[in-house]
Amino acid sequence: MFTGLVETVGTVVSLRPAGMCTVISFRASLFAGKLVPGQSVAVCGACLTVTALEGDIFSADVMPETLKKTKLRSLRPGARVNLERALRADGRLDGHIVTGHIDGVAPVREISRGPDGFLLTFTLGRETEPLVVPRGSVAVDGVSLTVAGLAGASCTVGLIPATLEATTLGDIRPGDEVNIETDILGKYVRRLLETGAFTNKNTGASSLSPESLREAGWI
Repeated sequence: MFTGLVETVGTVVSLRPAGMCTVISFRASLFAGKLVPGQSVAVCGACLTVTALEGDIFSADVMPETLKKTKLRSLRPGARVNLERALRADGRLDGHIVTGHIDGVAPVREISRGPDGFLLTFTLGRETEPLVVPRGSVAVDGVSLTVAGLAGASCTVGLIPATLEATTLGDIRPGDEVNIETDILGKYVRRLLETGAFTNKNTGASSLSPESLREAGWI
């Protein structure tokens, strides 16, 4: 599990095919001596497993499905990437719960200057649009952000100067793609509704109502 608070920005050293996988190596000076094989690192929000270490360089095997569903497919040597190690059990959850399982990529539409900072607007895909809510949390390239505006598939998040400086979001331009991970809580609720978990089998009506929630002590 991650928090969406980027620890450092690393760079891609190399990419090479290895059987069914692609081995990608990253340079991360901050992580030198701190990683071990088998540890999880979020790379632009995508959870990867450390498979090899050499000084300040770590490598990870990336499956074809991961390349297909994330912007990692477009990485090239020299590219900058957001990096975050998995959250310790005694750590602070200063961002939000991020699993490192990317839901899809979104094209950036606009970057503008607002009264409270910069605004980044991107277009959500069909799968991610229903799972994003105003003032909710969304991970963009592994960065925990709050949804500032939502109009259909158009989603806007606010960026303070510190975020632009400490992450790769300061490099983003219109037309670029960003990895999107929606809130895990919304995914579970959606799945429960789709499978009829809240439906009365006798009447076919939904068993989820203010009355049932009040009886269960939720409200």
